[in-house]
Amino acid sequence: MATSLISLSFVFAILLIMHAKAKASTCSDCFTQSRASYYPNSDENGTDTGRCGYGSFGATINDGLVSAVSDLYRDGVGCGACYEVRCSNSNYCSDKGVTVVVTDHGSGDRTDFIMSSRAFRRMAQTTDAASSLISLGVVDIEYRRVSCSYPNKNITIKIDENSNYPHYFAFVIYYQQGKKDITAVQLCETQNFVCKVLDRSQGSVWTTNSPPSGALQIRMLFSDDEDESWVVPVNNIPEEWKAGETYDTGVQVNL
Repeated sequence: MATSLISLSFVFAILLIMHAKAKASTCSDCFTQSRASYYPNSDENGTDTGRCGYGSFGATINDGLVSAVSDLYRDGVGCGACYEVRCSNSNYCSDKGVTVVVTDHGSGDRTDFIMSSRAFRRMAQTTDAASSLISLGVVDIEYRRVSCSYPNKNITIKIDENSNYPHYFAFVIYYQQGKKDITAVQLCETQNFVCKVLDRSQGSVWTTNSPPSGALQIRMLFSDDEDESWVVPVNNIPEEWKAGETYDTGVQVNL
């Protein structure tokens, strides 16, 4: 009887360890250790030529608290994601850190993040400490994915300036909230609901060489490791859409 109890206790202990390891490996709120630097030749905001295709919007979104990433770019899927980043030097760094939006792709000296100098400074405790961080250039950090939040903003479609009505259609998606990625986009005719899967040409830029005619509806697939769901905007893109225009979708997500 005693042997059986010992065996059961041993099995239970093993199960607890396995559960803890599985939870740790899938922990979406856990911090990851890494390094970060900043754009040395830019103003305080980010760059308007980032690989996500946001243009000037990519320099100023989130009050300029933006970053280029290396592996987290994920061939453009990571564009628009938000991360909480905290540096580790207790002499200079605050516990709060900074929340940045991914707007570019880049890598440095074993870094996962190359931030705007505004974001890099925001990790510091004080103004003097921020100057010290800038002097260091590269710092140890910890980061985790967090939900993006854009109060009073709907998901917005910006028609790329290179679009050519009605032959070539390209656009970028702004202001996506939550922690999920947009992994697929469909462009649908509103009359007969025939849909076409779009190509991700660069970062957050979605394109097609032969767009459907008439007013258009965008369908976006939001995904993470656990599930996925399609989001359909309330507002359609008008039939005679114009390059450079922005269109409010009328919807927002908190996925």
